[in-house]
Amino acid sequence: MKSVIASIIAATLLSISISAIAVDMPAVAKKNGCTNCHAIDKKVVGPAWQAVADKYKGDASAADALSNKIAKGGKGVWGAMPMPANAKVSEADMKELVGFILGLAK
Repeated sequence: MKSVIASIIAATLLSISISAIAVDMPAVAKKNGCTNCHAIDKKVVGPAWQAVADKYKGDASAADALSNKIAKGGKGVWGAMPMPANAKVSEADMKELVGFILGLAK
């Protein structure tokens, strides 16, 4: 009986810890088409957002740099595929996206 209870407790703790680490792509990313090229944890066309967060961790100018990159596009930082400009992303959406990405830093 003790082993059954211990197994139930272990399974519960495991499911809680897994759901605590799981992060969903924010709705604003889906709305603005970011998910066509980016994922949180793996390279698609563009870099994984986790890799972006890790690269800019501790960089005080990162939010401005990423906002600029999203709005104006860029090339060469993450490989040969250029990132197109996304000038139609609103300032509020941009702030939310950049905050989400940088918040992934470990």
